[in-house]
Amino acid sequence: MAIDSETGDADKLKDEAARRSGIHGWLDGIRSTRTGALTLKIIIGVIGTVMVVGGLIMVPFPGPGWLVVFAGLAVLATEFHWAHKVLEFGKSVLQAWTEWYKQRGWTVRIIVLLVTLAAMGVIIWAALKFSLGIDLFAEGRRLLGV
Repeated sequence: MAIDSETGDADKLKDEAARRSGIHGWLDGIRSTRTGALTLKIIIGVIGTVMVVGGLIMVPFPGPGWLVVFAGLAVLATEFHWAHKVLEFGKSVLQAWTEWYKQRGWTVRIIVLLVTLAAMGVIIWAALKFSLGIDLFAEGRRLLGV
């Protein structure tokens, strides 16, 4: 006895979704059941959130902080509409900043670089001083014999 209803046979739907193409078909197969959809949403939410929080922690330091934030938002955007909107907003702000920066002369570019390096230095100094108890100025004086 065959069931003609699309919702009557979840395994059949899952197999059809998996045959579609690559990752999208695989994800559609997982989403074809209520439990699978909820599990996928929770897993994507946890992974994306960890990536965004980790990226935000890395932002002040040299490295790929903003890249990790955007990658985390892209992961979240696969399951959450609000994350897609935030990702699009972030892309537009980044594009506007890049265009503004390109239109400026060398003086402004050098000032932006110096301010960025100064902020990075203060953040690294504060992180070492308050989390590890290392005072870079005292260590420098000690090494110089002053």
